[in-house]
Amino acid sequence: MRIDELLKGAYERLTFVSDTAQLDAQLLLAHVLGVTTAYFYTWPDKILEHSSIAEFEALLQRREQGEPIAYIIRHQAFWTLELEVAECTLIPRADTERLVEVALALIDPMAANCVLDLGTGTGAIALALAAESPSSSVTGIDFNEEAVALARRNAKRNQLDVEFMQSSWFDQLDASNQFNLIVSNPPYIDPDDEHLAQGDVRFEPRSALVAEQQGLADILHIIACAPSYLSEAGYLVFEHGYDQGAAVRSAFLAQGYTDVKTHQDLGVNDRVTQGRKPAKG
Repeated sequence: MRIDELLKGAYERLTFVSDTAQLDAQLLLAHVLGVTTAYFYTWPDKILEHSSIAEFEALLQRREQGEPIAYIIRHQAFWTLELEVAECTLIPRADTERLVEVALALIDPMAANCVLDLGTGTGAIALALAAESPSSSVTGIDFNEEAVALARRNAKRNQLDVEFMQSSWFDQLDASNQFNLIVSNPPYIDPDDEHLAQGDVRFEPRSALVAEQQGLADILHIIACAPSYLSEAGYLVFEHGYDQGAAVRSAFLAQGYTDVKTHQDLGVNDRVTQGRKPAKG
């Protein structure tokens, strides 16, 4: 079968399950053939071997069941990086690049900052910050041992010097660890949110998605504990749900943080909130 014929049939099948059916089909076939999607525009009439068609069909069926493309092909682009992904972590998303942008605006990219990424997962945020601020010392923490191993592989893959360690939030740190910037994309979905039964999140680890107290429990814990690990005038920055901006700002202010503000994403939704370490006194 020709490439263009195979892709046409795949587009039609995936239209019922994906808003990006054409791209999904191309990414799956590119993965099977070990090529980029540009190959299909150069060689649309190439005849494929039966083994390649069978492998593509198996992946296509997984996508028809709703499994995310990133889990099927085992990698995902984020910022300027290519990251390995696995079912033990969330899939890096474009919305989280807003967190990276806000974080970079709060530090001098040429200074020797100490940066901490809580709940690092694939290492996406930590690695993006390290790539943009090579003079900074960046540490990523995750409670999941598999995620820590994955983040280390991504650091090696992207030739970036980031320390990754296993810890439940701050548990394996002490007050001698002082950071100019702490960033986090923690679990922030309400356990009763109906979206947990829809789309890609059905396949992602619930522990990385859900938090008690209407999704705010982990955010509140981090806000309360972070001052002990922030240097003077250091910042704490979160990604959160589109409807949580006001609640997160209130939590920051209740703990005495200053310069509290929320930033919107490309969809003009509240997405990232920052706060500066409370003043002593």
